Amino acid sequence: MAPGPRVAFLTDTFHEVNGVALTSRQLRDFARRRDLPFLCVYGGDETRRVQNGSVTEFQLERGPLAFALDKGLRHDPALWRFHGQLSGAIRDFRADLIHITSPGDVGELGALLAHQLKIPLVISWHTNLHEFGARRLHRMLGWLPDALLDPFCEGSESYILEACLKFYAMGRVLFAPNPELVRMLAERTGKPAFLMKRGIDIERYTPARRTVDDGIFRLGYVGRITPEKNVGWLVDLERALLARGQRDFRLVVVGDGSEREWLSRNLQYADFPGVLRGEALADAYANMDLFVFPSQTDTFGNVVLEALASGCPALVTDQGGPKFIIEDGVTGYAAATVEELIDRASELMRDPELHRRMSLAAREQASRASWDAVFEEVYRAYEYALTLG
Repeated sequence: MAPGPRVAFLTDTFHEVNGVALTSRQLRDFARRRDLPFLCVYGGDETRRVQNGSVTEFQLERGPLAFALDKGLRHDPALWRFHGQLSGAIRDFRADLIHITSPGDVGELGALLAHQLKIPLVISWHTNLHEFGARRLHRMLGWLPDALLDPFCEGSESYILEACLKFYAMGRVLFAPNPELVRMLAERTGKPAFLMKRGIDIERYTPARRTVDDGIFRLGYVGRITPEKNVGWLVDLERALLARGQRDFRLVVVGDGSEREWLSRNLQYADFPGVLRGEALADAYANMDLFVFPSQTDTFGNVVLEALASGCPALVTDQGGPKFIIEDGVTGYAAATVEELIDRASELMRDPELHRRMSLAAREQASRASWDAVFEEVYRAYEYALTLG
């Protein structure tokens, strides 16, 4: 790749366990591998600046006012205290553009500095905040009658979406992880929008790591155990399988979150290894037989791609980004209802040959994914943004 623009990348999540943080780390690594000038700014436990090749990392300490948005994910409303330091760092770096990932504490600071320093701003959409907010409200206010609860949650979702779109309209160009969101952003903001998919490390995530062969069919889930992930379907799935006389299975629920305790009380055939990273996570995927991801709000679903690379077919819903990752009927299924998801899981458990074919196809499909290809497209969009006045 020819020398690219000087990018100041400001992300609201970097160290945490989620798809945005993973993508942010991979983009930093790509810039380093390609010797591209890259300033990477994120929050953390201390303020420090590190130079590694062409990449400068600037971590901002989240202070005592920071509060939890989710497990391990915090927001510091006083992060504005770094305005002067960060402004100076961006000027010294001579950034051609600023890329932010969301309207969080770091992203808001990046948007302001782009305006003040008159530097083109690009924004990537990673999380359907409007759907997350509505799901959590529904869970918190579940004691209300449906006649009040449903209109309130729907109105809240619409309000949050409109607020997000106003924020994203500040960008010169926008990114989104699936085609539906690309179209929505382009139509609702009037700004150019580009696809920013995600890649996979097929050397780490591989069926070769499998160590179990005990006749137990393992249905796996990896992710936050929270209301917006629709994890209640896992309980419905177990109950239906037991009602159909299927017993030789385990549910392996990897992760943590507000619904973990409820899920552990309502599942009989489940293991909860907690949050796994690195080799332990790769081993867990390889020992799963079917990946079940009931989320209806995910914009992409890195975990689905990790499962496919591990030779594990995936059951997802027909809403959100994961349906664009699988090849329906070949490497997994996209279910419209929990009943359809249950039927597909039962079918694969009872048909070893179908499961074998889908496992092989899953690995083959994932092997075509590449982080480098993803970020080469991102840099082409950066170049395009700089041509716009």
